[in-house]
Amino acid sequence: MVWANIVHPLAALAQSERPQVLVLTFEGPVTPVLVSYLERAEKEALQRDAELIVLRLDTPGGSVEVMGDVVRHLDNAQVPVAVFVWPSGARAASAGTFVVLAAHVAAMAPKTTMGAASPVDASGAEMDETLARKITNDLVASIRAHAERRGPDAAEWAELAVREAVVATADEALELGLIDAIARDVPDLLEQVDGVSVEVQGEPHTLHLRDAVIVELPMTPLEQFLHTIADPNIALLLLSLAGVAILIELQSPGGYVAGIFGVIALVLGFYALGVLDANFAGLGLLLLAFFLFFLEVLSPSVGVFALGGGIAFVLAGLLLFNGREYATVSLPFLLTMAVLLVLFSIFVLTTVVRLRKKPPVTGQEGMIGLVGVVREPLTPEGIVHVHGEVWRARSLNGTLDVGRRVRVVGLEGMTLLVEPVEDETPTVAST
Repeated sequence: MVWANIVHPLAALAQSERPQVLVLTFEGPVTPVLVSYLERAEKEALQRDAELIVLRLDTPGGSVEVMGDVVRHLDNAQVPVAVFVWPSGARAASAGTFVVLAAHVAAMAPKTTMGAASPVDASGAEMDETLARKITNDLVASIRAHAERRGPDAAEWAELAVREAVVATADEALELGLIDAIARDVPDLLEQVDGVSVEVQGEPHTLHLRDAVIVELPMTPLEQFLHTIADPNIALLLLSLAGVAILIELQSPGGYVAGIFGVIALVLGFYALGVLDANFAGLGLLLLAFFLFFLEVLSPSVGVFALGGGIAFVLAGLLLFNGREYATVSLPFLLTMAVLLVLFSIFVLTTVVRLRKKPPVTGQEGMIGLVGVVREPLTPEGIVHVHGEVWRARSLNGTLDVGRRVRVVGLEGMTLLVEPVEDETPTVAST
C-alpha cells in the first residue's frame, strides 16, 4: 500500500511532464470554420501548455479571402502548427498549398499532392488581363514570402504553382524542400520533427516531442454542422428546399411551419453560398428558376413554366460555383433535383391550389346546396336523409311531408335549414 501511494503520484507527475500535442482533422474546402477551429485549438493548447498543434489536412482549396485569414492566423500563432497532408491520397490544392507553406512544420503522407494554386475569377469567367495580373502577382508575392525560408527551389516552385498551376507529389515536395517530412501518421511525424527548430512570433523555438501525449481535438457539433453545409450539393439542396417550402407557404398561408422551415433553409443556404464564394449569375438563374415554378403554380401552362424553371435550375447549378475545383456540384444530383422540382411544381403544388379553390365537400358547410328526402314530417322540424346521412332539419316553408325532396340552404348549429325542391314529384325516401 505504501509503495502504491508512492508510485502512483510519480507516474502521474511523469505523465504531466510529457509534452502534449493537439491533433486536428479537417477535410473539405477551406472555409471560415477552419479559422475558428484553429483559434479554438490554440486556446486549448495554451491552457494545456502544448508543444505543438498538428492539423491533418485534405482540401481541394477555397476562396482567397478565407485562405488569407488562415495564413494570417498561422503567421501570428503563439503555438507552433504542423500542417500534415493526410491520409494517403489526400491533397492540399489551391488555397491548401498556401496553408501548408505557411505552417511552422509541413509534412505529407505518402501518395499525397500539393499545388495548382492559380487564381480563378469569382464568376468562373475569363478574368480581365490587368486584374488577373494584379491578383496573380499579389498571390505570388504572398506564397514566395512563405516559401523562401525553405530555400530558392521551394520559392521557385511556389511561384510556378500560382502562375502555371504545377503540382508536386510528396517525394517531389520533400526533394524541393517544400516540406519537412513524409510521414505515415502523426506518431511517425512527431518522431521525425523532434528537435527541429521553428520560428514562433519571431523567436526561435525547438520542438521537444519525445514521448509526446497525443490529444485528439475534434470539431464541435456547431463547427461540424457549418462545415457540412458548406458543400455545394448541400447548399443547392437547402436552397431548393427553401424555395419549395416558401412556395407552399405562399399557396397555403397560415400554417407557418413551411414558411419557418423555408426561411431557415434559405439563411443556411445563403451562408453556404457566401462561404463557397458563389457567383451572381448562378444565383440569378436560381431565383429565375423558382419564379418560373411559382408561375406554373399560379397559372398552369401545361408544364411550359415548369420546364423553363428546370432548365434555369440546371444552369444555375452549373454556374453557381463555376471554375472552382473546391466546389463542384454533382451532375446526377443536379439533374435529379431539377426533375423533382419540375414534377413537384406541375403536380403537387397545382393539386394544392385546386383543392384550395374547390368548395368544401365534407362537414356541415359541405351540406349546403345538397338535395335530400324528408324521412319524418317537418312540422316545421323533423328528419331528412341527405348525402347518405340522417340529419335533423327545419323547414323554412311550413310543413313538408315524408318523401318530399328538399334542398339544404343553411345551417343552424347541427340543424339543417331546408326548402322544398320545386316542381318535383314527391317520392318515398329510400333507405
